[in-house]
This record gives sequence, C-alpha cells and structure tokens, in this order.
Amino acid sequence: MLEVPVYNTEGKQIETMSISDEAFGTRVNTALLKQAVVGYHANKRQGTVGTKSRGMVQGSTKKLFRQKGTGNARRGSARTNVLRGGGVAFAKQRRDFRKKMPQKMRIAAWKTAILAKILGNDLSVVDGLACEAPKTSQMAKLLDNLSINRSCLLALHERDANIYLSSRNLQDLTVRTAEELNAFDIATRQKMLITREAMEMLMGQED
Repeated sequence: MLEVPVYNTEGKQIETMSISDEAFGTRVNTALLKQAVVGYHANKRQGTVGTKSRGMVQGSTKKLFRQKGTGNARRGSARTNVLRGGGVAFAKQRRDFRKKMPQKMRIAAWKTAILAKILGNDLSVVDGLACEAPKTSQMAKLLDNLSINRSCLLALHERDANIYLSSRNLQDLTVRTAEELNAFDIATRQKMLITREAMEMLMGQED
C-alpha cells in the first residue's frame, strides 16, 4: 500500500491518499517504459523524405569518356552520383517509422510511469484546484506554494479552459486530462501534479 501526499492550493499538506497495489502495480517495468518512450518518438517522425537514386534520374547510360588516357578521373554515365545532376548514393526513400503498441501495453506503460513518480516522491495530489478566470500568476503561485521549480505535468479530471489558459505561458508546465495521459509525458517531466478527482479516476481504471 502506497501513500501520496494531498495538498491544498496554499501548499499545505492536508492528508495522505492510500493507493492499493492493484492500481499501478508494485514494480516499475523499465523495459516497457522505454519501449513506450521510443515508440512515441518514432511515431512523431514523418518519413516523407525522398531522393532519387542513379536509377531514377533521367539521362543517358552511355559512358562519358574512355576509361584511360584522358587525365580525368574515371566516370560512368551522367547519372553517376559524383556528378552534379546525377543520382544520390544510398538514396533515401519514404518509409513508415511507426511502432505499434497494443492498448493494454500503453495503459501498463503510463501506469508504471506513475508508479515511478510515486516511488521517487515526485507525485503530489492537489485538492480544490480551480481558476475563476485565466490568470498566469495564480498557477505560478500554486507551483511556488508546492515548491515545484522544475518541469511539471498537471493532470486534470476534465478540461478546464481557465486552467489551460492560465498555464500556457508557463514554459515548464504541461497540462493534460486524465484521458490524455501517456507514458512519454509522465516520464519526461520531473514532477507530476494531479487533482484528487483525476487520481481517483486513474485508480479506478481497469486494464
């Protein structure tokens, strides 16, 4: 049974939340976490680059001049890659870099990422987070009250326009809803801040 501190918006710990072993597991699966992060990077690659090889370039296949006796470096046809206008050596072709990951593995990956944050004392639960109007100073004050001065991921139960607008000018703060969480966002932020409602939602989510 793990325990996570619960803070109010003033930065004072009001209680601790107990987390069962079934919610996020008991051991961090580093191999699965790495696979998820590598897959996230691979899926962002477009793979649309394309260059022409010497077989794709238009031009005669006739040898430009005889092999010996001219004093020049030996040449092939005009399509050779050593001449301007010729093809490219080892030409790049379009390809799909995507790495497929089953849904159960994706869920297990972000759960083990959350477990790593809990075990490293890098996850905190905040109670009563709300913004009546978009104010960056209000979110900056919250982070200051919680002594968070590093990259942070804020997880919400549902979309809140005021919180999003209040956070977008804070460079090291990323806001996601519980449904949008992924292993990459969790693992690459040094701190994680989650609302009580979002934590209860994640704890109740089944594989």
